[in-house]
Amino acid sequence: MSAAPVEATAEPIPLRFFGDQMLRRVCEPVTDITGDIIELAERMLVTMQVEEGVGLAGPQVGRTLRIFTHALPDLAPPVLINPEIVDLHGEWSYSEGCLSIPGMHYELVRPGTVHLRAWTIEGEEVEIEADELLARVLQHENDHLDGVLFVDRLTGAARAEATDILAARVAGTLGTSDPLLTGRAIPGLRKPRSA
Repeated sequence: MSAAPVEATAEPIPLRFFGDQMLRRVCEPVTDITGDIIELAERMLVTMQVEEGVGLAGPQVGRTLRIFTHALPDLAPPVLINPEIVDLHGEWSYSEGCLSIPGMHYELVRPGTVHLRAWTIEGEEVEIEADELLARVLQHENDHLDGVLFVDRLTGAARAEATDILAARVAGTLGTSDPLLTGRAIPGLRKPRSA
């Protein structure tokens, strides 16, 4: 699925990939919606469209700000600032991937519905009730703002496989300090439910 059409006047921003510690930083809230923030949002939308992504968060383009975009504008505003998940319910399994971890997709169970509060690029506070794909995208992108990647939420054989693949990708780089590879705890990551 690709993003909604965006004015092609903004330049895309290079993506950050697994092993880049920018992806592990907890982002700071946006304090004011300035021209720079609007430009960043426009460039993120263009980047998401060019990369054929469904969502894109600040850290994925080297910005440690609590902002993300998504490609489901008919369901929610396409730019969300300072998002906060208020409530989660149910379960929904879906094959998840990430622009910052190309070529890897894993079936992952997440809550099936989400209630999220955020600000739009126009400075309006919104409450979003989402299910299925939009709920998945909102959770995935919100995780990025807390330095959590979807592979961190894998368990069992899928986690072992992802760890091996990603260790090979970052061998010999600073990325070998990544929490997925070292087993360090990631603040805020929920423990998997026992069967």
